[in-house]
Amino acid sequence: MKTRQAMALVASALFAVTACTPAASQRPSASAAASDAASEAPSGSGDTSGSPAASGSAAAGGGEAASVRLQLQWAPQAQFAGYFAAQEQGYYEAENLTVDILEGGPTVVPQQVGSAQGGPEFTISWVPKVLEAREAGSDLVNIAQVFQRSGTLSVAWKDSGIDDPCDFEGKKVGVWDFGNEFEVTAAASLNCGLVAGEDYEKVTQPFDMTLLLSRQIDVAEAMIYNEYAQVLEATNPETGELYKAEDLNVINYNDQRTAMLQDAIFARKSWLGEGNNRDVAVRFVRASLKGWIYCRDNPDDCVEYTTAAGSQLGPGHQRWMMNEVNPLIWPSPLGVGVVDPVQWVQTVRVAKQAGVIKADPSFDAYDPTIAVEALAGMTDMDAIGADFERGTVEVTPGGN
Repeated sequence: MKTRQAMALVASALFAVTACTPAASQRPSASAAASDAASEAPSGSGDTSGSPAASGSAAAGGGEAASVRLQLQWAPQAQFAGYFAAQEQGYYEAENLTVDILEGGPTVVPQQVGSAQGGPEFTISWVPKVLEAREAGSDLVNIAQVFQRSGTLSVAWKDSGIDDPCDFEGKKVGVWDFGNEFEVTAAASLNCGLVAGEDYEKVTQPFDMTLLLSRQIDVAEAMIYNEYAQVLEATNPETGELYKAEDLNVINYNDQRTAMLQDAIFARKSWLGEGNNRDVAVRFVRASLKGWIYCRDNPDDCVEYTTAAGSQLGPGHQRWMMNEVNPLIWPSPLGVGVVDPVQWVQTVRVAKQAGVIKADPSFDAYDPTIAVEALAGMTDMDAIGADFERGTVEVTPGGN
């Protein structure tokens, strides 16, 4: 199904969000969003004074030249392959954009960096982290919801008997903190009535699986595209062979109804309102989504692009990661980058019930019109991926 055929679905989805989201009466209507996407072609004009991101002269079909920065949530890895692909395939260049991709890491809190005036124009972060930051004064706005599903797991040894958050009672439960733990602690609290520090010991684990592998904790937080593979890539000292999936119990938070929306593209509302910046945002989102479509159809190329971008992970691990990131995006029934209204409402509900945020976010926590307009300029591409199927990747020792 082509993007043009999906626009009615997009419009109906946006209508559903307006109906379910607090302060919905102030949000642009679905029909207005679709109409704007059809009628507001990038003009390439506008006052760019005072904007660090827009400068230079217009290029044919690409809008006004702009230099922007993208803050990644973590170090280069296939989690961000679509942005590397957009760079390597010339999609940013075709939109007359020069994009500086900034590495993240354990010392970088992207929602804080992205919230700062003069900070990067675009930021990759998880939705509940940004909702929390907004309550503290951030004006970050979700302009494209790339990941449609959560990649968060909790992983325990089969012999632990832990296969549900209710089994955390009396156990040492590993999480990452810094907002990465919300789905785990919310499932234990909301589904099982378990409180961290009272009913179980919450252990801040490093961003690896060493504490689980050494059995210093009973269950560890893991991303399906990263740390879960780290266990499978390790050698079982009892057998001398790699661990297997059947050695583990895995809790998937999509099944626990506490999954919250993760990787999205954010921009500051104040920045979007300056000069020609909204047009820059539409072009950036369009090029980025094209990059993700390319990675869906050419995963091996995107592994190479990620390695070239500076990833220190082994090629086997990167192939696993690319293979597991794609299913978090595809299929995108409403069009890649368009927020799933059910998942948005669930994210807000869980975030409130778990105490991540105190109140419903304001109507401008996301802007659906930017992704819709970006998709309207991609009618020759499959932006839904209805026929997508997860591939198979062989686990390699140490991810090499």
